[in-house]
Parts: sequence; C-alpha cells; structure tokens
Amino acid sequence: MAKYQQILKEHKIVHSMSRKGNCLDNCIMENFFGKMKNEMFYGHEYEFKSLDKLKKAMEEYIAYYNTERIQVRLKGLTPCEARSQALKSN
Repeated sequence: MAKYQQILKEHKIVHSMSRKGNCLDNCIMENFFGKMKNEMFYGHEYEFKSLDKLKKAMEEYIAYYNTERIQVRLKGLTPCEARSQALKSN
C-alpha cells in the first residue's frame, strides 16, 4: 500500500472515486491531487506528525497553487489570474 493511502487509512479517511477504479470520472481533481501529492507530500511524509499539520500544509499548497504556481496550459498565468482575465472578457 502506498504511503499516502496508508496515512489516509490511519486517519480513517476514505479515498473515493465516482466508479470503482475509474479515476477518469473526476480527471480534473485527480490531476490536481496527483500534483499536490508529488509536490508537497512525497518525500515529506514524516514531516506531518499530526492531522492538523497535514491539513495546514494542504491549505497552504492550495493557496500556492491558485495564486502563485504558473501553468503552461494557462499561458504562464496562475489559476486566479486566468479566472480574472476570463471574467473581464465576458
């Protein structure tokens, strides 16, 4: 069992998908969580000594992802910048 799945199990967190074994049902969120695990979790598993520390790290990563992490598919913008531009265009 992967470390991430083991920690979910230890904290009684259920990892779910729309249909059993089919991550394509929710590919946008699966893509995001894959990036989050690779960038903030793997290699740092032992830094999260409590659920509160893991929760804080996840909240910080989500804020970073939305406001600081530029993305090629968004033409070098952050998600918040891309959304602001899209709203101005409409």
